[in-house]
Amino acid sequence: MIPGMRIHFIASETDTAQSALARLIARHSQTPWREAEVVVALGGDGLMLNVMHQNRGLPVYGMNRGTIGFLMNEFSEEDLPARIRQAEAAVTNPLSMTALTADGREYTALAINEVSLLRAGPQAAKLRITVDGKVRMEELVCDGALLCTPAGSTAYNYSANGPILPVGSDVLALTAIAAFRPRRWRGAILRQSSVVRFDVLEPEKRPVMADADSRGVDSVHSVEIRSEASIRHRLLFDPGHGLEERLTREQFV
Repeated sequence: MIPGMRIHFIASETDTAQSALARLIARHSQTPWREAEVVVALGGDGLMLNVMHQNRGLPVYGMNRGTIGFLMNEFSEEDLPARIRQAEAAVTNPLSMTALTADGREYTALAINEVSLLRAGPQAAKLRITVDGKVRMEELVCDGALLCTPAGSTAYNYSANGPILPVGSDVLALTAIAAFRPRRWRGAILRQSSVVRFDVLEPEKRPVMADADSRGVDSVHSVEIRSEASIRHRLLFDPGHGLEERLTREQFV
């Protein structure tokens, strides 16, 4: 047992992660989630996102035992208590999505990385974009569009040529995916407090789906997104390798 530190360990289903989990529990013991003061996640970024969705209070220290580990620290079984105590904290707020579908149903979901709208048929999507109640773009013809947090700006957003956002910048990135008209429109940077609404134009002819961190909703007619300031996720990183440093370093690769 780690003196003075109550840790809950969690791991992905891979053999590598599960064997590391067994060794760490044997070495440090396992604290039930509700009694723990920190969560140690063993896996990749997918596991980290799942842990953050389940946990809205405890800080999370990840160690990479997966394929992609942008949100994870380097794996080591040595000096774990000291690493956690010395870790730097990065705080991020998720996005809250409210989607209205063709049959009148309303779906809500949280997204730590991004909320995206994607065409669900052979024709390009047509979207109207409203920010804080004011229409900013009457018609965007595209394969899709997304709104992302700073923590998610190096994921799908970056692959779609969106900007990398510094942690703590209090902004969101609105990025088009394969924009056709306006041609090559790259998007916009908005205040974190902005409320963004997408209305799907010609939804029967040009169906669109919405996705919040891989939680999909089909046949959406409108999607409203805002930052959920009441929820604060705390990620722990080794000194000098925090999320802000990683975001900066990624831009010079």
